[in-house]
Amino acid sequence: MKRTIAMVMAVLLMVSMLAGCGNTNDKNDKGQTMISVGSWPTKEGLELDAMNARKDRFETDNADVEIVPDEWKFDRRTFYAKAAGNQLPTVYYAGFTEMAEIISSELSADISNVLKKRGYDGMINPAVLKAISNDDGEIKSFPMFAYTLGLAFNADLLKQAGYLAEDGTPHQPASLDEMVEMAIDIKAKTGKAGLVLPSADNGAGWIFTALAWSFGVDFMEKDENGKWHATFNTPEGAAALQWYKDLKWKHDVIPANTLVTTEEWNRIMGSDNAAMSINSGDWAKKVVKFGFDPKKLGMMVMPAGPKRHVVLLGGDVQCLRNDSTEDQIDAGVRWLETANSFKLTEDYKKTTEDAIKTQLDMKQHVGVHNMSVWSSESESLQWYNQYLDDQTNGNPNHVRLYNEFVANPTCEIQAEEPVCCQQLYGILAGCIQEVWTNQDADCAAIMEKANAEFQRDYLDTL
Repeated sequence: MKRTIAMVMAVLLMVSMLAGCGNTNDKNDKGQTMISVGSWPTKEGLELDAMNARKDRFETDNADVEIVPDEWKFDRRTFYAKAAGNQLPTVYYAGFTEMAEIISSELSADISNVLKKRGYDGMINPAVLKAISNDDGEIKSFPMFAYTLGLAFNADLLKQAGYLAEDGTPHQPASLDEMVEMAIDIKAKTGKAGLVLPSADNGAGWIFTALAWSFGVDFMEKDENGKWHATFNTPEGAAALQWYKDLKWKHDVIPANTLVTTEEWNRIMGSDNAAMSINSGDWAKKVVKFGFDPKKLGMMVMPAGPKRHVVLLGGDVQCLRNDSTEDQIDAGVRWLETANSFKLTEDYKKTTEDAIKTQLDMKQHVGVHNMSVWSSESESLQWYNQYLDDQTNGNPNHVRLYNEFVANPTCEIQAEEPVCCQQLYGILAGCIQEVWTNQDADCAAIMEKANAEFQRDYLDTL
């Protein structure tokens, strides 16, 4: 583990040395500004066709820019090596969870000036703006998508158990305790697991942190000297883990197989073998390959915990590599605006319509509103939500409670943990595995050990 951290630090040193070299290859022989765009679809099909059509429209409307497709997708295992080798695409995808590390490593350009020139002041959701900015207020990525966790459900199973109104509106549990009571009843009436949560990879820790916050857990804090300290070896931390343990040994509401990877988690929901799960609003695209019928998909609001009612905020961004020229940043932002912008342009509308058509053709559910990265005053947001409603292929009442929540949140919204987030998730997954495989597991002792491990192997290396 320490060897891995040392390797990363060595790569970051190489990156800092290369960052001063600048990008001298930003123009082609026609004088156009060239930008390479990462995560380009690799397979023939609907997604590639839609992306190529978007490229053609953009280059027609922006004759000063050439888009160069790049198939590389963000992967922590290759990211720092590509950065050190000066091989990152000009425009590359990242998640909210990576932004703190990308910002501290100075691997993304400051796009504040270009955004200001293009009218973005005051138009970014404040919660999102905080996640994509550094301590000096510089905006280091372009927000593409945001989500909050909610209570995902299978409408058919809720209906069988009597938790679905005639119009398709589900019974909303107010608390985690009420959710567990529903899960017990649903399993008794349907024979299917009342609840499924991941346990065996980073997805498990991701969900655990959100639930643990509601028990009053703080995972880390920074002291006055800038040193980070792990802080989840507390009674609240033990109580959150005990809640997980009880799902298996006291309430018996989870699937018999307790080794639940993120893939297995989605398979269980997608194959009608569980009624409820904590998940993000885009879970439809994760279960479609298992034949899940969009008409059965539903979303409710995350229930409150014993100490707090809090919902995790996450999302996706697009970064401009740190040596991008001002012309490349301007071109990159213009390109990204074709996929997402507070402005209601014809290009944005066409790109969105193509994306929704692709989702419908792939038999994904359409109709869940996600937390917007833009201000509620955004014209594109208002148009987009109405378009989703018009194109929905499910029962609008199955997702109405969630859609109303994201439009007007009624609880705390909290971004993911600020440093070493993915590493924390991996450690917490091990804690869940321990309590789901050992009925005599000591939750307080497990959290004490995990807290020490996280401090020693990660926070002490910062």
